[in-house]
Amino acid sequence: MKQFFVEDLIKDNEITDFFMVKSIGIKLGSNKKQYLDVTLGDKTGEVSCKKWDVDDTEAANLCKIKEGDIVKVRAQVTEWQGMTQMRVLRIRAANDGDGLEIADYIKAAPEKSDDMFNYIHGVAEAMEDKDLRALCLKELDDNRDRLMYYPAASKNHHAEYGGLLYHMKRMLMTGIAVCGVYTDLNKDMVAAGVIVHDMEKLNEIESNEYGISPGYSMEGQLLGHIVMGVKSLDRITAELGFPREKALMMEHMVLSHHYEPEYGSPKKPLFPEAEVLHYLDILDARMFDMFDALAATEPGGFSDRIWTLDNRRLYKPEEDK
Repeated sequence: MKQFFVEDLIKDNEITDFFMVKSIGIKLGSNKKQYLDVTLGDKTGEVSCKKWDVDDTEAANLCKIKEGDIVKVRAQVTEWQGMTQMRVLRIRAANDGDGLEIADYIKAAPEKSDDMFNYIHGVAEAMEDKDLRALCLKELDDNRDRLMYYPAASKNHHAEYGGLLYHMKRMLMTGIAVCGVYTDLNKDMVAAGVIVHDMEKLNEIESNEYGISPGYSMEGQLLGHIVMGVKSLDRITAELGFPREKALMMEHMVLSHHYEPEYGSPKKPLFPEAEVLHYLDILDARMFDMFDALAATEPGGFSDRIWTLDNRRLYKPEEDK
């Protein structure tokens, strides 16, 4: 049974336990000696780890360990620049006799993938606009298998099993509520924008069946999901016989949802539904990062610095007495 979870690691403790490999590589230090650079994780989070002074024989054995493997490590818990790390003393791959529960090692969305998919599919089925309904149902049905496990990112927000569905569902819930306030919004277009805006992350990001991503595909690195999404929509809307204006508006929603050129959007939103999509996206991403950081923070204390939130350290109020 697993004893030490990432969120419970205490500086200066020496631990022996199992973790899942999130990334791994042999690197060369400034002292010209090889070291193991590995990120280990479990369902509560991830921790950066190093094993120093790795010789060629050990490096050859360590290269057999890959992303998604579970390993047993003995390590010293340390801290660097305010972040928890571990200095690995020994490491080996897990084996069948270790009796591990895979659920201890996967960071997953808090809802079942089937339930999230059915909610999103239900929103699409209920759309009054036949073109947007056809587009969303095609995107969902064609990609159902991978949506069950795919993360919404390689790192950071919603980088977890079922994370893309969870991101999509919460944006939809918030977007529907916003449309109840701003009644001039086209609710079907807002919902369709949510459903398609990150769909090409399925091809931008590489992921195994546990929702663990080693990084990005070649197309993902060269183009990114925004450009890939516009290309995909241009093709699919043509196949579905979309009115040209409506197709361009959907492409614009994908193109502009990151808002700024430095984040991948060459155009800012030029109509209300596109503007709302951007804020739904950034709100859900920031809320995820905030609640994720605060979950590992003691009441009355501050979190580690969150680089996706401008290196802010978040405060967690003391519990009611």
